[in-house]
Amino acid sequence: MDLVARLAEDPRRAAILLDVDGALAPIVPRPEDARVPPETQDELRRLHGRYALVACVSGRAGDDARRIVGVPELVYVGNHGLELEPESRVWGERLLRFLADVDWPDLEDKGLTASLHYRNAPDQDAARAELEEIADRARKAGFVARFGRKVLEILPPLEANKGTAVRRLLAERGVERALYAGDDTTDLDAFRALEPMEVGVRVAVASPEGPRELADAADVVVDGPPALLELLRRL
Repeated sequence: MDLVARLAEDPRRAAILLDVDGALAPIVPRPEDARVPPETQDELRRLHGRYALVACVSGRAGDDARRIVGVPELVYVGNHGLELEPESRVWGERLLRFLADVDWPDLEDKGLTASLHYRNAPDQDAARAELEEIADRARKAGFVARFGRKVLEILPPLEANKGTAVRRLLAERGVERALYAGDDTTDLDAFRALEPMEVGVRVAVASPEGPRELADAADVVVDGPPALLELLRRL
């Protein structure tokens, strides 16, 4: 919390960077039903008026993240930072063709990436085994396939992730102090992007499904989105 206090001392030289699902918005059975609570929206608006940058860096498409958060004045980067990469459009076309042969009941097509959810599958072991086969096909087609919290993600093989997005956003604003909060393995790249910062605060939003390595790499661990909101109120 000493790091949090240092960040809050000079907000015009600092950035607040936040994951959406599992951090700002509670995890729900159907991803399309996720919403950031009104009290968190109010806090984000307050932070927007106080800090040099408040941004949401999400695995969702940027427009979808904006809809879920409900605070349009923030900066949004979606698809794990891929939206900032010029080569991503070609891979988006290849992904469209790949998904045409994928039959999955809970498939979230984000244009540049895809998420195949199995949280609601009646037999999760069988669903995971089937997704392993789809992941193998995706890799043979040249994509990156990785598992997160009850989801298989299919992405282009580009050097883009939440870390590259965070570095670009901070460089554009010229800030050397930042906080990043997230809840899954994809947020580790963003954590690493804060290592050279004058003040870098890495916040793990813990859950029973969350990866242990995220908590191990964090400066601060909070218990779910409500506890993250309380931390944000200190800023």
